[in-house]
Amino acid sequence: MRKISIAVLSLTAGLALSACSQQTQDNAEKTANSAAEDVGGVAVKASDAVGDAANVVGSAADKSAAAINEAAQKAEAAADRAGDKIEAGADKARERVHEETAPKH
Repeated sequence: MRKISIAVLSLTAGLALSACSQQTQDNAEKTANSAAEDVGGVAVKASDAVGDAANVVGSAADKSAAAINEAAQKAEAAADRAGDKIEAGADKARERVHEETAPKH
């Protein structure tokens, strides 16, 4: 009877240790899965943040390009007006020189 009791106690202790070990493994697996999910979530958030930043930079670049284009158009228009005024002034000067240097009758 004593040998049976020792065997039963040994078997019970072995099962308890085995269950504890399995529980420890399950807990470790859950912890690893949880950490992987956390890292995955952080990676998604980081990717979203990078994408958002890229969109902001792209939008700012588009606005800058539009502003530069508008400024260039205004500068071109101002240069055209200045050229027109210079040409008109040159025409007046030619007329005056012609009037003053033309032979008088």
